[in-house]
Amino acid sequence: MKKLLSILLAVSLLLSLTACGSASKNTAAEAPMATAPAYKQEIGFDSAGGGYTEAVTSPAMPAPDISVDAAETPSSTLPENVKMIYRGYLYLESTAFDDAVAGLERLVAQMGGYFESSELNNYSPYRSAFYVVRVPSAQYQSFCSTVGTLAQLNSQRHTTENISEAYYDTESRLLTQRTKLERLQELLAKADKMEDIITLESAIADTELQIEYLTGSLRKYDALVDYATVEISLEEVYQLSEQEQPVVGFGAKLAEAFKTGTKNFVNDLERFALRFARNWVSRLIWLVIWLVVIIVVIRWIRKGKKPAFLRRKKVQTPPPPPADDKPETK
Repeated sequence: MKKLLSILLAVSLLLSLTACGSASKNTAAEAPMATAPAYKQEIGFDSAGGGYTEAVTSPAMPAPDISVDAAETPSSTLPENVKMIYRGYLYLESTAFDDAVAGLERLVAQMGGYFESSELNNYSPYRSAFYVVRVPSAQYQSFCSTVGTLAQLNSQRHTTENISEAYYDTESRLLTQRTKLERLQELLAKADKMEDIITLESAIADTELQIEYLTGSLRKYDALVDYATVEISLEEVYQLSEQEQPVVGFGAKLAEAFKTGTKNFVNDLERFALRFARNWVSRLIWLVIWLVVIIVVIRWIRKGKKPAFLRRKKVQTPPPPPADDKPETK
């Protein structure tokens, strides 16, 4: 009876695996990269040995050879089955900080994105903000281009990462673990020994744990693929950074250098005036203290009395020895 049961289980497993293989082939014919090659799995139950046997082979899956230009629109240049992660880093400055922040919030809402994190610093005279924004990948290039109109874009950096191989490999592993779970549950339903039941329940728990882990990995991949990540650094400034245009010829370069030097000198004077205006009370007090000290020193010098710290101590030289008045004797 046990041998007959083992034979029937083996036949059912073979038929189910064959059906799964044909179904995966049909799916692959319709969409070549929709799923990775399925893992081959064979599970059998040895009632005499008190456990189950498992054999899994994983064929290697070639990575898709696709090169992407960051300047191109992702949705229009990539096949649907390619999994790409887009990240952008934008560095902005603005003299109208509140307007730039409000415009950024409206733009994120219009693009169907959201703020993953936001940080506002108000410790210095000028404010700064740092945002991590998630926008749909199809709107990635449009979003980055529009942000540059809200404030002055000083620098930007874009990166792309192709995770197709890792994604479909994880998807195939998840399919294998789910098939394995079904087989183990079928064997558990037919097991009659307590040792076999304990062994199968332990294997089922491990398989369910692997399914949860792989499912979480796929969800993370889907979130990174569906929504691009853009890090935005916004600085409030008194005056926008000078962006010189390329000039040709020594005379033009010299004139541009003098122009830039003059602007920098004026900007330095303005910054000095602003710093003095922010701290004029304390600086006025120190100025009065120094004026009083200078006046006191000048009066002492005019009276001929120098302060103790300006007086030099005279070094007293010892008197010469007295001369000998006795005549010399021959």
